[in-house]
Amino acid sequence: MKVFSNPVSRNLLRSTFEYKKRFMGASSSHNMSPPVKVQPKEKATASLIFLHGLGDTGHGWAEQFRDFTFKHIRCVCPHAPQKPVSLNGGMIMPSWFDIRGLDPGSAEDEQGIKDSSRELQQLIAKEISDGIPAERIIIGGFSQGGAVALYTAFGTDTKVGGVLALSTWLPMNKYFTNPTNTKYNTNIPVLQCHGTSDPLVSFRWGHATNEIIKTFNPTTQFKSYSNLGHSSCASEMEDVKQFLQDVLKDS
Repeated sequence: MKVFSNPVSRNLLRSTFEYKKRFMGASSSHNMSPPVKVQPKEKATASLIFLHGLGDTGHGWAEQFRDFTFKHIRCVCPHAPQKPVSLNGGMIMPSWFDIRGLDPGSAEDEQGIKDSSRELQQLIAKEISDGIPAERIIIGGFSQGGAVALYTAFGTDTKVGGVLALSTWLPMNKYFTNPTNTKYNTNIPVLQCHGTSDPLVSFRWGHATNEIIKTFNPTTQFKSYSNLGHSSCASEMEDVKQFLQDVLKDS
């Protein structure tokens, strides 16, 4: 199999998952480090915690958020731990949880999703301890990272102020389609973005995720981008920046 390099760049193609069973050069020698933090121009009064996709680190997305030059929003971009990924033949790479298939019916690593959710909850708690109110913290992610953010927002009792979900899906969806199960954060703003030509997390899968979320959180927005694959684009990033500024307005 061909090995792809994974330079820090702004094209945001950040994951082995994005390229199915081809590898993007995620090294098993990668050492975990603290999250990348992009500080605002002035005192932080709000935070975005954003999780990258499979095989990536937090650096690429941190560069994108640095370009936004927020006045009061701190952006926190953690790095996933090194784990074997079944989809890639057990190769060890940065991964929030194991990926076993690329369709909604594939088996899921529920324990891994919950473990990464707990890591995200710890990051939320750290922002709160640093003086950021829970209602001024948005959590989000791209692809696999977005799945962890969606589960954390709606499947745990961790209070947050919003969700930013890019090219992603709702994991453990049977839990969320069961009306007897408790859902959380059911009135927070949600922005979900997806390319119509995504070959990996299909547009249909992303739209189905949105339909599920709307059953318990009617404030969710879903934006589509024509001919966009499993990646990002300038117009999407403009929508992301506007969403963050609208939700996290400084008083």
